[in-house]
Amino acid sequence: MITELGAKSITESLSEDIIAWRRDFHQHPELSFEEKRTSKIVAEFLKSCGLHVKENVNGFGIVADLKGAENGPTIALRADMDALPIQEETGLPFASKIPGVMHACGHDGHTAILMGVAQLLASQKENVKGNVRFIFQPAEEVNPGGAIGMIREGVLQGVDAVFGLHLWSELPAGTFRTCYGPMMAATDRFHIEIEGKGGHGGMPHKTIDSIVIASHFVMSAQHIVSRNIDPLESAVITFGQLNSGTAFNVIANTAVLEGTVRSFSPEVRKTLQNKLEELTEGLAKIYGAMIKINYQCGYPSVVNHDREVDVILNVAREVFGCENTGMMKPNMVGEDFSYYLKETPGAFCFIGAGDPNTPIYPHHHPRFQIDESVLPLAAEWLYRLALKYLG
Repeated sequence: MITELGAKSITESLSEDIIAWRRDFHQHPELSFEEKRTSKIVAEFLKSCGLHVKENVNGFGIVADLKGAENGPTIALRADMDALPIQEETGLPFASKIPGVMHACGHDGHTAILMGVAQLLASQKENVKGNVRFIFQPAEEVNPGGAIGMIREGVLQGVDAVFGLHLWSELPAGTFRTCYGPMMAATDRFHIEIEGKGGHGGMPHKTIDSIVIASHFVMSAQHIVSRNIDPLESAVITFGQLNSGTAFNVIANTAVLEGTVRSFSPEVRKTLQNKLEELTEGLAKIYGAMIKINYQCGYPSVVNHDREVDVILNVAREVFGCENTGMMKPNMVGEDFSYYLKETPGAFCFIGAGDPNTPIYPHHHPRFQIDESVLPLAAEWLYRLALKYLG
């Protein structure tokens, strides 16, 4: 419960509002760049708080500015709004009403949290020594992501620091985790097409077997990480799809491979891309096949700034307690908050939202859930963070 987690200044009515907003968004999820309803609700609410609101930023993005009672720096707080193409299976009374679309990553909670923070800060404008910019971003779930367009439209102009959070079901509710430097990975994607020469399963010598080539590609690619990357660095090459063949006794003419590449440093990232492209050329020559690779660079790595990490940790200890605040190892998932941190000092964190009374399902799972009691606590943290940084 909220009281057990130690929220200090969030009123009971605002806690109820935050949870109600989250449930409304959860019932009406919208895919990336389709957040029309969510955006409208957010914009109207921010206007009612007396904020200067700019709508339709990079699609359905919202930017709202709060000018404090005194001059000072400007802090930006960001929440993402989009859902995923997943059919919900939670059985919750407020489950998605949209077939095949679900908030399976917690963005409904992020949006509700930032709305609560905006209301709190707007109601106490006389205590704000500087300015606060609230960024409600579309399309975090797709590559290249909504952050790039938001930045191009000027959301970071005049901003001294930017902060974001992610509810994390795999951490116990009411815990806080972050780290210095790289926190989340660069997320690249590749698509490989192999064109061999199909034929009879009993006469392989008259064919160029695309499945054998694909198998060789998968196994050889694993050696890129183990033999070309410094063991003290981190890297992942994962093949998520291999599609080929039409019958048990026919050697397939073509095969298609798709996968993802994860890394933290730009140098390692470039090495992985180069080696996959070299492997493509080499196997094509060895087997006499046509092999094409389409390598797409996704989000860069989320890299926190040391000074801003110090600030968010100090505030987290006040709100979550020292025993619940700590450091984490870098994570191989990705986030387009990385683009903000490439432009402006800032920091990102995970706030535990795993409900101990229910099975824990990972993000992007049809049965994904969060413990709603952390929502007002997260708002409390962001609210105090803004005042602390500006103060």
